[in-house]
Formats: sequence, C-alpha cells, structure tokens
Amino acid sequence: MGHLFTPLTVRGATVRNRVWVSPMCQYSSDDGMPNDWHLVHLGARATGGAGLVFTEAAAVTSQGRISPRDAGIWNDEQAEGWQRISSFVRAQGAVSGVQLAHAGRKASTRVPWLGRGAVAPAEGGWQAEAPSPLGYADWPTPKELTVEDIAGVVRAFASAAVRADVAGFDVVEVHAAHGYLLHEFLSPLTNRRADGYGGDLAGRARIVLETVDAIRAVWPDRKPLFVRVSATDWAGGGWDVEQTVELGRMLAGHGVDLIDVSSGGLVPEQQVVAGPGYQVPFARAVREGTGLPVAAVGLITEPCQAEQVLAEGSADAVFLARALLRDPSWPLRAAHELGVDVAWPPQYARGGWGQR
Repeated sequence: MGHLFTPLTVRGATVRNRVWVSPMCQYSSDDGMPNDWHLVHLGARATGGAGLVFTEAAAVTSQGRISPRDAGIWNDEQAEGWQRISSFVRAQGAVSGVQLAHAGRKASTRVPWLGRGAVAPAEGGWQAEAPSPLGYADWPTPKELTVEDIAGVVRAFASAAVRADVAGFDVVEVHAAHGYLLHEFLSPLTNRRADGYGGDLAGRARIVLETVDAIRAVWPDRKPLFVRVSATDWAGGGWDVEQTVELGRMLAGHGVDLIDVSSGGLVPEQQVVAGPGYQVPFARAVREGTGLPVAAVGLITEPCQAEQVLAEGSADAVFLARALLRDPSWPLRAAHELGVDVAWPPQYARGGWGQR
C-alpha cells in the first residue's frame, strides 16, 4: 500500500491517508462568513480523496483578517456557517480541520485580484496590530499591542477553538507562519519588544505557548492540535531552522500533536530559493529534532514525489495547495499511479481509472 495511502492516527483522529489539503485563502467571505463557495471548494477536495481537509485561515478577531473578504470564526454565526461544511467533509470520509489565525501587521489588505497593498480605513480597512510598530514594506505602521492586548488575542484564539468544536471540526491548527501575528512575535526582525514578550527565544515564543495552552484547555483532549510554522524567514538575522526546532521541542510539552512546516512570508526582502519540495528538508529537521510528527508542504506536485517524501522519513504527511486547485481529485489519481486501490465516491465510480 506504500506510505501515501496508509492511515495515520494523531491523538484521537485517524486520517485515511497522508494527502492533506493545505489552508488556502479564498477571499470570498462577507463579514467573515463561510458560504456556498467554501462548501463546494472544500467539499470537492473531500470527494476527491484527501485525508484531511483544512479550511483557509479563519480569523479569530475581525481585526485579524488578512483582507475584508477573509473567513472568520470570531462569532457564533460564523461557527454555525462552518458546521454544514465540516459535516459534509466528514460525510465523505475525510477529517475536517480549521486553521485559526491572526494576520497581525499584514491585516487589512486588498484581495489579490484587486491589487496589492493595504486597505485604508476610509475604504473599509482598519488599523493593523503587531508586536512592534514596524510596517510591512510601505504599508501603514501597525499599532503595537499592549500586554493587555496580547492577553485578549490569546483569549480570542481560545474562544475560536470553542467555536471550532461546536462547528464540528476534528482538528485545529494555530497559524504561526507566513509573517502573520504569531510569526511576527517569533522573529527578531519584527519583534523589538523590551518586555516579557520580546528579547530571547523564550520571550518571543511566549505568546505562542500561551495560545496553545489556552486552546488545549478548551479543545477536547481527544482532538489533535497542530501548529503551522515558517521554518526560516529566508533573511539574515531572522527566524531560522534551529530556532524552529527549539520551538518545536517546547510545543511538544504543551499538547501540540503535529508541526506543519512551511517557510517565509515575514519580510519583503526575503530571498527564497524555491524548487520542487524545497521545504521538505525543513520538515525533516523538525521531525528529527523534536520527535513530533510533521507535515511537509511546498511544491509537492507529483504522486511519486509525495510518496518519496514519506518513504525517506522526511515527514509523516504532505500538504498540497496549488496542485489541489488544479486537480481536486489529485489523491484518486495518485492512488491509481501508485497502484493503490482506494474507495471512490459511488457517484463517481464509473469515472475510475480502468473503467470504460
């Protein structure tokens, strides 16, 4: 059966395979509400055979959205909207996950197809928040969070986790990557604080640990908790793999079950060296350095490539993004190419490879 289609149990959740849908912003919500687009988008990947289907980044506060069109889970109405989506995903045999996020200084931006840059308050935008008053590129300077503000952010993540449980999600993932708020605290390039939330690694990691502790206190013990990290800023003097491994060791003692290893996104001057599977070595370093399960992501596009990532011990699962936008049934195609017999939705069985 190989590795890609071997089930994986994480805490109390058993995932049917190791092909997982990475969180991908759809910029299609009104006031944070998920809608039919999200049902069809995520549902199609579940019927296409993915093992774990993650929502896009769901903001834990309205100020934490990346753009005015981003999804959220900061109120009960949004949780109710997510419920029918998580139910449909599970009905297709997949595990449902939600990524909890706060965009920090990269909040209040235009949706990609309407241009780049920040949305001014007069245009429906809002004041962004960050660890330190350092703007991204030429965007407006964010408000520096006070200690009281930080406590409010932690509470917002925990409240969102409660709603995620009510919404029926099986897994939550804390977004601490890609230059968003928690990543901004972690990196010395964006955290210039002189209080207990800055300085050395313990100080910069403090909000992340407080956040996972607050979530674990309200999130059912049987349900897994993931954290997505950027393993490197791809910039001198920034966050790097060694610090990521140390953070992972901390997280292992705070009820985190898996590290989702990505990279970059913090500063515009990053120098990313991209190529097929370019982030896989970061995942392997975290797996070997922490003992935690990890998932790899980043230009993993072909079935044999994904199988090799698992076979060589670099990761326990792979997250796919653009490949699943191009082909929602990528997992079914991969099973065929790898010679693995998997169940198809009965409505689609006549389209299976080998059928006439």
